[in-house]
Amino acid sequence: MSYHQLTEEERYQIYVLLNAEHNQKEIAALLGRSPSTISRELNRNQGLRGYRPAQAQRFSYNRRTTAHKAIKVTDETRIWIENLLRQELSPQQVANYLLRHKQVSLYHETIYQVVYTDKAEGGDLYKHLRVLSKPYRKRYGHYDRLGQIKTGWIS
Repeated sequence: MSYHQLTEEERYQIYVLLNAEHNQKEIAALLGRSPSTISRELNRNQGLRGYRPAQAQRFSYNRRTTAHKAIKVTDETRIWIENLLRQELSPQQVANYLLRHKQVSLYHETIYQVVYTDKAEGGDLYKHLRVLSKPYRKRYGHYDRLGQIKTGWIS
């Protein structure tokens, strides 16, 4: 199932159905949408005077236009990232360093993407990432059966 944003027409239909006192599940069924989609729409786009479709369309448009876009890492920034990672800094520390000293704002996840791309191209940058081992988690209900004597068996 693919995701499609609500259209302005659907927002007007939601408004009319709400005024006709339909609940969210009924509206979702009538529009062929998930009830959670209708719920999110109403929560995100409700103003002081309730849900209004023109206002909802404006809010939605503003969110789309001001959303974080994928950052293209320049060659210069990539070199900085590689040098800092080779100094055994974590991606979070690299992001903080770049912001403080180079005025380059990157998410640490973007730095991980640089590392994974480098690895896919045969690079060794991933070897400079810190390895965090997860703590041992005891599994209840699964006991080690070694040491128990089986009755009826003689070796």
